[in-house]
Amino acid sequence: MQAQSSLGPMPEWDLSDLYTGPDAPELARDLAFAGTEARRLKDRYQGKIAAMGVDGAALAEAIGAYEKLSDVIGRIGSYAGLRFYGNMADTERAKLYGDVQDKLTAVSGDLLFFELELNTIADVDLAAALKVPALARLKPWLEDIRKDKPHQLGEEIEKLFLEKGMTSFTAFNRLFDETMTGLKFDVAGEPAPLGLEATLNFLMHADGSKRQAAAVAMGRVFKDNIRLFTHITNVLAKDKEISDRWRGYKDVSDSRHLANRVEPEVVAALVSSVRTAYPRTAHRYYKMKAKWLGMEKLAYWDRNAPLPDKPERVIPWREAEATVLGAYNGFAPEMAEIAGRFFKRGWIDAPVREGKAPGAFSHPTTPSAHPYVLMNYQGKPRDVMVLAHELGHGVHQVLAAPQGALLAPTPLTLAETASVFGEMLTFKALLAGTTDVRERKAMMAQKIEDQINTVVRQIAFYTFERKVHEARRLGELTSAQLGEFWMEVQRESLGDAIDLKSDDPASAYETFWAYIPHFIHSPFYVYAYAFGDCLVNSLYGLYEEAHPGFVSKYFDMLKAGGSKHHSELLAPIGLDARDPAFWNKGLAVLERMIDELEAMERAGA
Repeated sequence: MQAQSSLGPMPEWDLSDLYTGPDAPELARDLAFAGTEARRLKDRYQGKIAAMGVDGAALAEAIGAYEKLSDVIGRIGSYAGLRFYGNMADTERAKLYGDVQDKLTAVSGDLLFFELELNTIADVDLAAALKVPALARLKPWLEDIRKDKPHQLGEEIEKLFLEKGMTSFTAFNRLFDETMTGLKFDVAGEPAPLGLEATLNFLMHADGSKRQAAAVAMGRVFKDNIRLFTHITNVLAKDKEISDRWRGYKDVSDSRHLANRVEPEVVAALVSSVRTAYPRTAHRYYKMKAKWLGMEKLAYWDRNAPLPDKPERVIPWREAEATVLGAYNGFAPEMAEIAGRFFKRGWIDAPVREGKAPGAFSHPTTPSAHPYVLMNYQGKPRDVMVLAHELGHGVHQVLAAPQGALLAPTPLTLAETASVFGEMLTFKALLAGTTDVRERKAMMAQKIEDQINTVVRQIAFYTFERKVHEARRLGELTSAQLGEFWMEVQRESLGDAIDLKSDDPASAYETFWAYIPHFIHSPFYVYAYAFGDCLVNSLYGLYEEAHPGFVSKYFDMLKAGGSKHHSELLAPIGLDARDPAFWNKGLAVLERMIDELEAMERAGA
């Protein structure tokens, strides 16, 4: 535990549930097992899986060994990664992370044949084999693998892609992470340069001059480094284009849709609905906020400014813990019990530290262990919502773990459901306990901004990515082109009430695309947030309407992990993501909140 300012003691990770240290004999043992077992599976099964396809028991035994090895690989990779994210400036941690990646890449190379050969089993043979109960459990996983079949290449080419990934995609991801972690921002008025997380925190400061100073500092540093970030973006976009071309993907986002097990037309309907709603959501809200702040237009650094009459109270860690667990308990005691484990058992790393990865996440690790949550907690109300969000992921990952290493992982679209639902529970619990009109107004404004950031901003990010990847197919992109794409989507999504210009010639908002990690790590990931938020709005509406058996149906959805398609999971509660009305229903919740704020404004609140 460590103290940070007035936030009180905060937990740091205890990774010993994975391994007791980098020199732990168990880590060396598992690394050796992974290499040996991968070679054993290759020697025993390579070239034979198609022929054994009719033998369900033998096939179940082979896949069982593959699943067990997958769990061990997940444990090893998770430990090295989490230890690295705890202090990315530590060269010893970086070396272990790199060495482990090298070894696991070699293991994955030996295993490449396995899923490729599963897709050579004749459909009629596989149907017969699936009558064996031990194999029937894995039917959803086998069906998902079948969906990848049209885009799979020969084993030698797949192995080349995998191994070259260490010096292409993986290498440039690491370059981005280490560069971003090492950046320092000279924020006017601060005694020492700050890291990215602390600088971003100033964009929510009550003092407008602090917000501006942070934005200017960010723009200057991004501008100074923009050639590097442009190069990284060009390389990764080209790397993806090469992979897509070889695999036969036509559209730039087709591979993401397939990975998410969501149809392109569903995503297109979501994007169209959100973009059509920009004037009714973000544009309308920011005009109202500018009026509250006494401005004709908001500067881009004022977008997340607190309301002028809202006291900025620092929320100690223990209070944040009690708030989230109380909200979870009000929905279902089981949810609060699972979330409580994260606080009691060292599954959370909360404080801001030098070298620590920015942002927040819940890492599922592997089903035989448990998730770990990373935070950079600074006591803001938004930080409490981030905690609720990540614990939602954590609860989901714990509930899905019994599905096993092959079926527990959830497609990104549904992976955001539990996290956003956790946020909504926490918000509604806080709102229900608020009687002061002005405080209620501030809370609603905060929630609207969170939803705008989750829905409007993420679809704008998706639109930006499409522009980047489509243009990169025609040739290398300049920093100016990337900046132009960024400004186009920002103007469209934010509206006329946001002024995107800076008075400082050394700083420019058109460089702010550079720090968004999703563009680097997970191309086209971002629409999953909007998918999850609109879905949760619909789910929460059913909960408030006392839909029969909602809590048990919700838990069944989370426990399914990746074993069911989104249409199967939503059918029991009467929702269909293919219907445009579904997305409009979710967006209507946001619009009604803005309606209520406008009514409060007219009433003089």
